[in-house]
Amino acid sequence: MEKPMSKKGATAKLMQRGLRLPQLRLMIALEDTGQISGAATQMGMTQPAASRLLAELEKTSRVKLYQRHARGILLTEAGQILARRARATLHDLDSAFEDIALLNSGARGLVRIGTVTGPGLEIVLPIIREIRVIYPEIEFNVLVDTSDKLAEALLGHDLDFYLGRLPASLDPRAVTLRRIGTEPISLAVRQGHPLLRHDSLSLADCLAYDWVMQAPGGLMRLTAETYLLERGLRPPARVLSTSSLLLTLGLISDTNAIAPIATSVAELYTSASRLGSTIRTLDLPEDIQVAAYSLICRRETEQSPAVRKVLAQIEQRLDQMPLSGVSS
Repeated sequence: MEKPMSKKGATAKLMQRGLRLPQLRLMIALEDTGQISGAATQMGMTQPAASRLLAELEKTSRVKLYQRHARGILLTEAGQILARRARATLHDLDSAFEDIALLNSGARGLVRIGTVTGPGLEIVLPIIREIRVIYPEIEFNVLVDTSDKLAEALLGHDLDFYLGRLPASLDPRAVTLRRIGTEPISLAVRQGHPLLRHDSLSLADCLAYDWVMQAPGGLMRLTAETYLLERGLRPPARVLSTSSLLLTLGLISDTNAIAPIATSVAELYTSASRLGSTIRTLDLPEDIQVAAYSLICRRETEQSPAVRKVLAQIEQRLDQMPLSGVSS
């Protein structure tokens, strides 16, 4: 006994025997009109040509697809199945070409963005908000991490571009770079912290408390420690090291610890509009800034239309920004 063919195998066999898209469209028209002449008119062909296509289709499918009666034709059960499936297939093909058109125009596709924290809030988040309104079919995947991790992901083709810094280990010949600006740092504490009651607060006053910072060698920690040393101060004696912003905020919310974080992040959590916020920043005269960050892409890589569209929006936003900063 011959085994029934799989759907994939059956379709391949039918195509080998001459199945064509016009025949499927004709079956749909035949179901809609109930007449060969009406189906031919809908297809823009003569009735003899339509009859010939139907005869070829019956030969290809090896089954009777319709029966004639006094007022036209009536599809057989096999014909009804074929017409229904043909309608679904052609609808799927139409949708596929619509999707392809969206992809080619940049109105659809996946954009993978890497960012350090500050630019993520100041640049990436507003851009995503804007684009989601204009091009809702564009999908975003955003990785927030330190610059060394983002550079590794970029060269591994896991990111399309990132906003961060160029690690010393990264070959600059492998990327393109647009400098954006430095990133200011604020010292964050809990609401009600004793230092918030000082009239003339100094950095030296802050060193009596625990600090929450990145692991040794992290850019923001290195920046804060260098800043203290350059002003004749020792780095904090008691430091809890973590790269987690969530853990950092949790620690300073429940203790008297101090954490250097990107000013844009601090402003997000100290905003009066964010009910229940317990994070505040210390009012210090010092201006602590992390080294300049940049928009970094792989060199000689063909970007998808969607990526090019998002990059263009970011470039436009950067053109309107002052050359200062938004960290790693």
